[in-house]
Amino acid sequence: EQCLYKFIFINFLIRVVYKGLQWQPPFSPLYNNTSLPKEQRNLLEMMISSQPANRGNNSSYTNILIMTSTRTGSSFVGNIFNHHGETMFYLFEPLWHVSKSRKANRTLLEELYRNVLWTLFRCDFSLLELFIDPPPKKHVTSSLYHRDSSRALCETPVCTRINVCLIEEGDPHCGPLNLTLASESCLSRKHHVIKTVRLQQLDLLQPLIEDPDLQLKIIQLVRDPRAIVASRMVAFSTYNKWKYWAQHGKVPEDDEGMKGIREYCSHLQFNAKLGLSRPTWLKSHYMLVRYEDITQQPLKKAEEMYNFTGIPFNSQVREWILNNTQKSDNNIYSSQRNSSEQADKWRKKFPFKLAQVVQQVCEPAMKLFGYKLVSNQETLANLSISLTEEKVFN
Repeated sequence: EQCLYKFIFINFLIRVVYKGLQWQPPFSPLYNNTSLPKEQRNLLEMMISSQPANRGNNSSYTNILIMTSTRTGSSFVGNIFNHHGETMFYLFEPLWHVSKSRKANRTLLEELYRNVLWTLFRCDFSLLELFIDPPPKKHVTSSLYHRDSSRALCETPVCTRINVCLIEEGDPHCGPLNLTLASESCLSRKHHVIKTVRLQQLDLLQPLIEDPDLQLKIIQLVRDPRAIVASRMVAFSTYNKWKYWAQHGKVPEDDEGMKGIREYCSHLQFNAKLGLSRPTWLKSHYMLVRYEDITQQPLKKAEEMYNFTGIPFNSQVREWILNNTQKSDNNIYSSQRNSSEQADKWRKKFPFKLAQVVQQVCEPAMKLFGYKLVSNQETLANLSISLTEEKVFN
């Protein structure tokens, strides 16, 4: 109940803070039927005096949301846009802060994700500040998640003599972030891209897509769920028990990792069917991309994504792709890979027993995206046999 009150309060605050503007946020209607506690009303009155300035019409900007899950190659795809140049403003996983600070149920959390995205695409960081821990002081924080993954946040005017960005091995590593300067930098750039692995329900984004000022487009990135599990087993300690089960018994259906894969495939299938059906509100706003296709033809797929967004594909992006798809890197968190090798590398060591479990819970989604099922370990490990059907999603 306490979490519900907090969620309602945040949504109510968004509406009141932006009361004088011509546009309205896609907040939850729950607050209409609930009275706020007195102490929250007092806090609200204190915050009304600090209304943000009217950002004006945002239709001159291009806003892109890369919507996916963990271990799908989303960091690489995000960097395809991140390295576009001085007109690009890219944010890496800003919703991480919301996911760590809120304990509401999935539906409420998804709506809160949506509202935070709505403000961020307008270059307003004030709502996100409520979730950064520890809280920013005078709009300055050292705790923005993976701030150094955004080139725009490590370039002028965000970086000053006091707030210096250092460059190490080609990646920016930044000092404390002034969110006011970040907002100004965002407003000065024509293209805004946000990557998130936390938002799972495409239909909840309808109010944002229908907002004529946002001009929002969605790129949904998918990957073979067997490869996702294989990658998570390497990257996340919570999957260590899967390795034991692969040798000594089957994976329990009530395991959290199994629930996560089942949920991922269910949402993935629903979102893709919705997106590919092209309802009026989503027409020309949705693109489905497979990670495997990107690894096989990175330049071609990058150009297709840029054409979809309407952002010019330039030489800087082309050069970055060529430099980062022709090398081998053993760092599992790196986006610098030999892309053609990386796509099927997981198959060499992934136990067939686990592949069967994933296929069982994800078969409908796998068939939708053209991922072939396997019936034995030999087929799984034979890299001369492709497990990805040729498919065109349009």
